[in-house]
Amino acid sequence: MSAAVGGVFRSLRVRDFRLFVLGQIVSVAGTWMMVVAQDWLVLGLTGGSASALGTVTALQFAPVLLLTLYGGRLADRYDKRALLTAANVLSCGLALALAVLVVTGGVRLWHVYVFACALGVVNSFEVPARMAFVGELVGSDLLPNASALSAAYFNVARVVGPALSGLLISAAGVGRVMLLNAASYAATVVALRLMRGRTGPEHKRGDRVRIRDGLRAAGRFDLVVPLTLVAVIGLFGLNFQLTLPLLATQVHHAGASTFGVVTAVFAAGSLVAALATTVRSGRPSARLVAGGAVAFGVLETAVGVASSYPLSLVLLFLTGGATIFFVQAANHRVQLGVPPELRGRVLALYTLILQGSTPLGALLVGALADHWGVRWGFVIGGLVSLAAGVGAAVAGRRAGAVAVPVDGGPRERDREPSGERARP
Repeated sequence: MSAAVGGVFRSLRVRDFRLFVLGQIVSVAGTWMMVVAQDWLVLGLTGGSASALGTVTALQFAPVLLLTLYGGRLADRYDKRALLTAANVLSCGLALALAVLVVTGGVRLWHVYVFACALGVVNSFEVPARMAFVGELVGSDLLPNASALSAAYFNVARVVGPALSGLLISAAGVGRVMLLNAASYAATVVALRLMRGRTGPEHKRGDRVRIRDGLRAAGRFDLVVPLTLVAVIGLFGLNFQLTLPLLATQVHHAGASTFGVVTAVFAAGSLVAALATTVRSGRPSARLVAGGAVAFGVLETAVGVASSYPLSLVLLFLTGGATIFFVQAANHRVQLGVPPELRGRVLALYTLILQGSTPLGALLVGALADHWGVRWGFVIGGLVSLAAGVGAAVAGRRAGAVAVPVDGGPRERDREPSGERARP
């Protein structure tokens, strides 16, 4: 039993990664408190407008379309720890400014729009640097475990944050919740500055670090398929920041505390799946990625047609698990398919596809929810995701690809010979 637990948490033996995780748990919990508070604020300012909520989501993720590839280039060229420190300080300042406006009663909807867009700019640089920094802290051998644990702490915070936020909004108001989020960024900054290990770019001074090199590396078939799946599912299926509050308020007629419970249940399922994927020790197969997409599509569709609140909670728990299983499988397949010196740029492309599809998806689903109801947002998103997963499975059977290993070893087939089962 102890050996199994040690295997699940083996990357935490690295001191700097432990510090990173502790700081992130506090900071991400604050972020999820902010997500609930911001959504509740927008719904209150607009009388429950799904389109306004979709616009905020779109503005927060729109900068990803323009800046993330450049952010990945910076992550490969400069010290990731310094980049992350600067990004968290800027995020703290933005969150504090909005919180002051809310507390003083001067907040307007356009203030929320400006904050969402500015935070999106910061995230365009922070996300690829953070994702690549994990591999730099633990090395390629521990990367699948560390990446899965990163998803686990993210979802621990996603459970704790919304649950606390719902209670605190009822007790103290939206503004004070936002003040707590501003303070939470200090945890990550302190953790980064306490690290003792050397961190820095994978490239030597004077080496050319070009965005197109990352794009060229991502053009292999074994990477194109999961990236395409992420694009389709991100556009139609992964709009939960918009659809969950609408499901809680419009379908189940929930208050702030119940709204937090809905989000927390979804995150709890994601946490279970994240812990399950910590046992992964190698690159996932194409079949596993496609299967994750199919399972996600089926479950999201079921959420849309669920007739009762208890059944919705059960299905949301399972959908949360399917979400993180698919996203982690796609992430590991992409990240472990390229050498370390290219990871910042390739992960920036992954982030661009995953988060950059959110603005269009949020506007589409928001308009759909306004006209037909939020249930159709789940049903259509689920059916499209299901079709994409089936398509990826068929494509994986018909086409072989050559993968370049990240450790510099011999080249190996992406798929096993016909008739043999591919190893996950």
